[in-house]
Amino acid sequence: MAEPSATLPHHDFLPKVIQGLSSLLHRVAESNDINRRFHQAQKTSIFHALAKPNISIQNYLERIFTYANCSPSCFVVAYVYLDRFIKNQPNLPINSFSVHRMLIASVLVSAKFMDDVFYNNAFYARVGGISTVEMNVLEIDFLFGIGFKLNVTVETFNTYCHFLQTQVLGSTSLHSPVSITKQLKLLHCFPEDDSSTHHKQLAV
Repeated sequence: MAEPSATLPHHDFLPKVIQGLSSLLHRVAESNDINRRFHQAQKTSIFHALAKPNISIQNYLERIFTYANCSPSCFVVAYVYLDRFIKNQPNLPINSFSVHRMLIASVLVSAKFMDDVFYNNAFYARVGGISTVEMNVLEIDFLFGIGFKLNVTVETFNTYCHFLQTQVLGSTSLHSPVSITKQLKLLHCFPEDDSSTHHKQLAV
């Protein structure tokens, strides 16, 4: 696979949203890896790789950020989309087998919605280390997974920004699967959602 022309940035120069998102997703994936043996309801999908990718979540996000050239705000919106996907698809939690494909799909969808200029699916496929056909299917499945709900209010955007900031500062304790569940559950509270869904438990 030909490598897009760019140099990965030093960790200190990465936007804090990348650091916060990678930290959060690493904890969630680790928790779900541990718990997946106890949750028989979990199923596999196009988002699940046959084996765990060799690249870490942090490095994968750095790669997407460097090559895709999408704005940092796209990663916040991608995080909102990921949370909506998990809320709508409770039997497809984020784990080490699915997190990379969910990420590349969520960022692609976010970039197309947020940015005036963005790369096509073939380029994102190269960045994500998958085929263009797979990228196309991931995009469609992800859109259906979030119910094509792409709008993000300013209030929701600021809430997610704040939560990612706490990951960078280390002010939020996420040392157990229970606390991970509670933290993510709170972020399902969208202003446009029905209040009956506000306390839905995230499946981990």
